[in-house]
Amino acid sequence: MAEKGGLFGDEEQTIIKPAMEIAKQQGIDVYGPYPADTTIKAVQDLKLDAVVSMYHDQFATALKMLGFERGVTVQGGIPIPIATANHGTAYNIYGQNLASPSAFENALFISVNMAKNALLAK
Repeated sequence: MAEKGGLFGDEEQTIIKPAMEIAKQQGIDVYGPYPADTTIKAVQDLKLDAVVSMYHDQFATALKMLGFERGVTVQGGIPIPIATANHGTAYNIYGQNLASPSAFENALFISVNMAKNALLAK
């Protein structure tokens, strides 16, 4: 956490922690916030299902280390659900029968659930 009394910003106090409290009031188990460099330890210790980071690079490397073949990145703040396989397009192994469909399947499953939940929320 780089808050240092607001020297590096106050987003943790003014945005992140209040959002976490709202989630808790809705019955969602949330933990943190954690510094980017130690989030992977919290994921392993708490056996978390998901991690929310403010920027792609805050957790992308750690996520790939935890589950390169099955990890998914979800884009937020846009009107349609977008979830992508963390390993990218894997063009380097195209046609070699080496790719695992797990990350794509997870991305598709998450996108469909996001779309369904968005419709139910209307």
